[in-house]
Amino acid sequence: MTAQSANGVRGHLLNLIDGTVVFRVYDAEHNFVDYDLHHSDLCVTIDDTDAYFYHRDDQAILDHAPMTLGMTDGI
Repeated sequence: MTAQSANGVRGHLLNLIDGTVVFRVYDAEHNFVDYDLHHSDLCVTIDDTDAYFYHRDDQAILDHAPMTLGMTDGI
């Protein structure tokens, strides 16, 4: 096993079809590595203009923007 710092690496959190959440990192040639998440308290900064927080009753949700989801009326 080898180790390399992940600090400062840009990637995507993906929810795969089987429900697994991975951190995907692409290289310059569009190849990627999916990393299983084992870190217990990873700090995250969202850098995505299509990311929105929603609050409904007792739910707190992070999803796409209302327009992306087809919510042209009020939320």
